[in-house]
Amino acid sequence: MEIQQALYMIPVPISDGEIQNVLPPSNIVIVRQIRHFIVENIRTARRFLKKIDPSIEISELTFYELNGHTPENEINSFIDALRKGHPIGVMSEAGCPGVADPGAKVVSLAQREGFSVIPLVGPSSILLALMASGLNGQKFAFQGYLPVKDNDRDKAIRDLENQSRRQDMTQIFIETPYRNNKMMESLLKNLSADTLLCVAANITSAEGEKIVTKTVKRWRTEGFQLDKVPTIFLFYSLRAPSPVSIRI
Repeated sequence: MEIQQALYMIPVPISDGEIQNVLPPSNIVIVRQIRHFIVENIRTARRFLKKIDPSIEISELTFYELNGHTPENEINSFIDALRKGHPIGVMSEAGCPGVADPGAKVVSLAQREGFSVIPLVGPSSILLALMASGLNGQKFAFQGYLPVKDNDRDKAIRDLENQSRRQDMTQIFIETPYRNNKMMESLLKNLSADTLLCVAANITSAEGEKIVTKTVKRWRTEGFQLDKVPTIFLFYSLRAPSPVSIRI
């Protein structure tokens, strides 16, 4: 499989499970032919490349690090190799680049200049969690991280629940793993008892994957322990039944 002058969006596993279980072999064939990479974390990217193919010579590759610390005035130069006819790979630290990830910035540059952008198949914790949740997959929104401060987070949860109820949509968000238990406490305090809450932890992991949906009422009585576990949170608030008009 010969690759072309394009920006290749390369998914990275989201757990320590076997790579062949989450990435198709064609991804590895493509990655072997790329010499320029835009990555969220260089160390993670090098480790991933060595894992998929130990024969890859890391010293022969060029990496550009794109994350929250990258100066905006440097990003334009990251696709210079693409402008010269070379393919470039884009990798998030985990999951699909460009989704909940700063890689979208270089994709926007490539699109504006008319270059091909080719997304490869791979795991997205957001979509995998939604698929297994049983919640509304026809209409949903990913909210990223909710506020850290207690009062702000509580208000955000209540506002999102109201939006879920009004618009018949699933709300999806993430949290830093060491704050998971605090997030659950806020969710159980602020959501209505009949709202459906899904907790999706350790997705694609050979050991410890758990995706569970229950009403908030059940979560309150059955307990949880999510400390330091990669987790996606989803909830869906059922619409209140329309009042029935009775004529006398």
